[in-house]
Amino acid sequence: MTATTPPARLTGEGLDARLVLARTDFTLDVELFVRPGEVLALLGPNGAGKTTALRALAGLAPLTGGRLRLDGETLEEPAVRRRAAPEDRPVGVIFQDYLLFPHLTALENVAFGPRCHGMPRAAARTLAAELLARMGLADHAGKKPRRLSGGQAQRVALARALATNPRLLLLDEPLAALDAGARLDVRAELRRHLAAFEAVAVLVTHDPVDAMVLADRVLVIEGGRRVQEGPPAEVARRPRTDYVARLVGLNLFRGDASGRTVHLAPGLTLATTAESQGPAFVAFPPSAVTLHATRAAAAEAGAAVWPVTVRTLEPHADAVRVHLTTAEAAFPLTADLPTHSLAALPLEPDTTVWAALPEGEAYA
Repeated sequence: MTATTPPARLTGEGLDARLVLARTDFTLDVELFVRPGEVLALLGPNGAGKTTALRALAGLAPLTGGRLRLDGETLEEPAVRRRAAPEDRPVGVIFQDYLLFPHLTALENVAFGPRCHGMPRAAARTLAAELLARMGLADHAGKKPRRLSGGQAQRVALARALATNPRLLLLDEPLAALDAGARLDVRAELRRHLAAFEAVAVLVTHDPVDAMVLADRVLVIEGGRRVQEGPPAEVARRPRTDYVARLVGLNLFRGDASGRTVHLAPGLTLATTAESQGPAFVAFPPSAVTLHATRAAAAEAGAAVWPVTVRTLEPHADAVRVHLTTAEAAFPLTADLPTHSLAALPLEPDTTVWAALPEGEAYA
């Protein structure tokens, strides 16, 4: 599977959907095929349609076209006037702020869903206790949400979503409410629980790390349309839009390939690690780019050299990120330089320097 090829269409089990929601100023039109046991992450910029897609799957935003089938059952299809109410869908949702009932204990929060589906009180509480124990929260069952940490509340929300035995689990920015210190541990825990989930899970996130760690497959949406899809590592390694390239911290150019050479503009070519022909993308990390005061110095450092104009500088981890524009074609370029290198270069805004890229760093 390439990073731009969706998986084969399902034949019964799992999620088979084409979500079409037409509004006055925006139309969402994406297809989702997700197998049981698979986690799909929807990734995209603000306003791309990710949350709209999640609301459609939950039944909170009616489709204007397309279909929504889960395990072979049609939950919604406007063309035949079929639409299951949200409460009649086998769907569990984890919201960004968890939305736990503040007046109920953790145990009562988890038992709430099964009780609403007709399960006797004692059985619902037993099930809730088992789920909380599975989440490592047996000692916190009697606590109300205000006495739980962010990570504990997230696990209670997950237990509550699983308590109704959903065939589709929806996660809306599930780690966004956590501070940076808690995200790492909770992300690892959530990944473990999702790996054990036997039905379909769809995750909406702005965070590429969440998508890369939690998902088996990533679907990138821009402007309500699918622009890239594939395994997380493949999407990160071969971005197909400027948004994805910026998200994963890569430089991305478009050009015409001939063998291992991609022609970006007159006088601007890059050698790549793989052969291809015709229209192509070429990507490389900012850390691979070096900057030099002269063309001769750049030529000693890399196989590809070109003049660039400095735009802005900003701290980035333990380096300095330099935003540049190529002189010949006004392409944006980013370089990450060690702080000590700044003393030897005239990196003031609007100054011109030479960029170099070693052979083997660019891939198409």
